[in-house]
Amino acid sequence: MALGGNPVFNGKNFRGATQAPPAPQAYGQGPYGQNAYGQPQFGQAQYGQTQTGWNPAQQGMTQQQLQDMYNQPAAGPADTGRMTYDDVIMKTAACLGAVVAGAAVTLVVAESLAYTLMIVGALGGFVLALVNTFKKQPSPALILAYAALEGLFLGGLTRILDNMFPGVGLQAVVGTLSVFAVTLVLFKNGKVRATPKAMRFFMIATIGYAVFALVNMVMMWTGAVDSPFGLRTEIQIAGIPLGVFIGVLAIGLAAFSLVMDFTSIEAGVRSGAPQRFSWTAAFGLTVTLVWLYVEIIRLLAILRGDE
Repeated sequence: MALGGNPVFNGKNFRGATQAPPAPQAYGQGPYGQNAYGQPQFGQAQYGQTQTGWNPAQQGMTQQQLQDMYNQPAAGPADTGRMTYDDVIMKTAACLGAVVAGAAVTLVVAESLAYTLMIVGALGGFVLALVNTFKKQPSPALILAYAALEGLFLGGLTRILDNMFPGVGLQAVVGTLSVFAVTLVLFKNGKVRATPKAMRFFMIATIGYAVFALVNMVMMWTGAVDSPFGLRTEIQIAGIPLGVFIGVLAIGLAAFSLVMDFTSIEAGVRSGAPQRFSWTAAFGLTVTLVWLYVEIIRLLAILRGDE
């Protein structure tokens, strides 16, 4: 599968990351250590010249220095400026730290100000999400700014729902971390993969979900429905709110989006993507985790409200 299963990675393909750079060649050598036409081998005298071996003393090196040079470990991905899993982990931790910091602000300020910051975070986060998604080269400042704005939104949302249903915020955090951990374990064990068939289903289901969410939002804004969650709680199937079924589907889609994130990160590391693209990977994970948290806390609120 090509890189970029997650829309965050689309169009980037980790530019400049086709493969590791070729090994340096000695002067006068051709590929695979072969000599260029007419060039003598290293240490081999030309016609009429006296052959002399390579002497470390002539190069200003002692035998001990030469031995130390040979004993040094080979350069790894970090030494050659390539993306590593550690890079992705550290960048993702920085993004999640910004999310937590933003959420803390809306959780401690006055309630009226918290709601204003929540709207600012939602709109600003949406704009920066688009900017970072379509930007060809990752910008750490814009990615961290996106994370902080999403933190403002999540903090305000959590404050509202936690006031209505005490404890729902902590439950959503635990649920998000649990889904992330389970998905990661299943991916590492090869139990789940972003196959072409699964990708097609994901795209169709995501488009359908987006259309439903847009229609539901418009109906809530226009007052066509007066339920707290719109059609999610207005319509019931066998006594169960529609939002429960929609929420389970959305959480499944978000979990599969994590699988696509992991797939893109794995492919980027294997192909030797430049280190800067670890920010792209961190951004993709942050977007998915924010989506996952929103779906889980909304589902929990719907379930609590139906009690």
